[in-house]
Amino acid sequence: MRILVVEDEPRLAVQLDVALRAAGYAVDLAADGRNALHAGEVEPYDAVVLDLGLPVIDGLTVLQRWRAAGRTMPVLILTARDAWHEKVAGIDAGADDYLTKPFHMEELLARVRALIRRAAGQADTRLACGPVVLDTRASRVTVDGRVLTLTGHEFRVLDYLMHRPGEIVSRSELVEHIYAQDYDRDSNTIEVFVGRLRKKLPPGMIETVRGLGYRLACPPQT
Repeated sequence: MRILVVEDEPRLAVQLDVALRAAGYAVDLAADGRNALHAGEVEPYDAVVLDLGLPVIDGLTVLQRWRAAGRTMPVLILTARDAWHEKVAGIDAGADDYLTKPFHMEELLARVRALIRRAAGQADTRLACGPVVLDTRASRVTVDGRVLTLTGHEFRVLDYLMHRPGEIVSRSELVEHIYAQDYDRDSNTIEVFVGRLRKKLPPGMIETVRGLGYRLACPPQT
């Protein structure tokens, strides 16, 4: 999953970057409204953490322009503790949730997880596909209760597929959602990650749909 963090305070931006990456996300950073506006218009983010008090273009205007352009990614806005009017304006402009500063990082991570789950139509923090369970809170995968050791990119590929069971996901879509903007992207490595995952997961769980991409096949619940 790929997150855009829009925060002009350098120290907080670094803290958010570190925490989100540690939680298994690919993270892009923007320090002003102009760069944020452009990134949100051209990149397919799974969620955005957006500070409203931004230089160049304020966060509320950025959000309004995204929504006017049809951009539907979940947005969590950050506001000052006493700025209740910003919360109202942000929700009215299309924000999905808000958090007041200062905040505990664990709460922000929980809210981001919830936004991504809701966008994918998932209700539980634990995503299950047969014997495979991905705990989004702990960033951990188990098979029949046994913890699976995955690299960061393997986890991101599986995480994205687990949020979209039964859907066909192209290689280019996976590339866009598991790599940060500044990463040297190579769509051929997706095949490598999928190949490694297949060796660690039950046989037939990740299907190849010729010419289209991959599909996570979950056995019917009994």
